[in-house]
Amino acid sequence: MSYMSEKRSVPKHVAIIMDGNGRWAKLRGKERYEGHIQGVESVRRVVRAAVRNGVEYLTLYAFSTENWGRPAAEVEALMTLFCKSVINETPSLIEQGVRVEIIGHRSHFSDEVRSRLSEIESRTAAGERLTLVLAIDYSSRDEITDAVRSIARNVAEGRLKADDITEQTIGESLYTARYPDPDFIIRTSGECRLSNFLLWQASYAELYFPQTLWPDFTEEDFDKALEVYASRERRYGLI
Repeated sequence: MSYMSEKRSVPKHVAIIMDGNGRWAKLRGKERYEGHIQGVESVRRVVRAAVRNGVEYLTLYAFSTENWGRPAAEVEALMTLFCKSVINETPSLIEQGVRVEIIGHRSHFSDEVRSRLSEIESRTAAGERLTLVLAIDYSSRDEITDAVRSIARNVAEGRLKADDITEQTIGESLYTARYPDPDFIIRTSGECRLSNFLLWQASYAELYFPQTLWPDFTEEDFDKALEVYASRERRYGLI
């Protein structure tokens, strides 16, 4: 059962840093990849909860650019898990009306992984209840750098004057240009930092840092998080 009251405000866009898979596995004497496998179940639960609560956009930090520095065996296991998840989860996502879109760089991935990512985007393209944005090989600093390069090229080629650059110009040059900024960012496992995730977009987002490790995060935890969001007053720098 949802903790949310129909009269409570629901964030249009929720973003989640899914942290704690490795610690979850270590606490149970398991290999780190087993924590990632269990974390997929939490993704299933949170997608269901987001759809049920009327959230329109859900962005998940699935694989950061920095994650390439992890042990090769763990990265390989994650790539295999991505591919299996596309095959296994797509029918359920279609049934729930979920559209999947990917942000980040794809060039470092194998042909198989890129193919699977394109597959889940194309097969779920008709979904209208929830847009599930997967940040994969994503770095917010890279995103901002790419935006600056794009704007600089437009100025150099005469399509834009430097004095005409606005916040909107920058926002429209980011990977997330077609999405609203997140209203609410959740990071599981109790770590209190954004770790290079949606740095520009998070300017006025409400932040929430539950202690729960990601593989243990339930639908009820998501509902409770939305209750926390609903209890806050968003002022956007005003009184």
